[in-house]
Amino acid sequence: MGELILIRHGETGWSRTGQHAGRTDLPLTEAGEEAARALTPRLAGREFAAVYSSPLTRAVRTAELAGLSGAEPDLDLVEWDYGRYEGLTAGQIQQLKPGWDLWRDGVDAGEELGQVTLRVDAFLGRVRPALDKGDVAVVAHGHLSRVIAARWLGLDASSARRFGHPHPGSMNSLGYENGVPVIISWNVL
Repeated sequence: MGELILIRHGETGWSRTGQHAGRTDLPLTEAGEEAARALTPRLAGREFAAVYSSPLTRAVRTAELAGLSGAEPDLDLVEWDYGRYEGLTAGQIQQLKPGWDLWRDGVDAGEELGQVTLRVDAFLGRVRPALDKGDVAVVAHGHLSRVIAARWLGLDASSARRFGHPHPGSMNSLGYENGVPVIISWNVL
């Protein structure tokens, strides 16, 4: 069985400032482009059975700069729709809703965790057969990557709160050990 190589897109202006960037299509910063290029040697020599990307510019560009050109865009890999919290930092959301926790409380006028889970489960259902042929690379977003990891392990999506937020330009590897889904590596820069 191959590994699912889960890559978070490089830095954007909003990831640098801690703003929630769901559906807003942001470009990579110069540092984000450098981080994406730095992935190339770590991915070199791997044979990928398939490569997927969120269709948002920051993910597509990361894939290109990392040497994963031709990544198939997949709408199920778009980041969580943060609704009215789009563009806000966690601190700003806390001012609006004291005690707020994304994984418990969700967002206002956006996507519910259950909807994100359905998208992730649909994607994993499509990608698992490709792992029989080798590694699969996925370029996506921070919160979505955490949900992918939780669902890969068979956990409730809210368990994703227990995984550290992937740094922009980081790699994560999901695979199997003795037939059991595992996290092989997490948040590797």
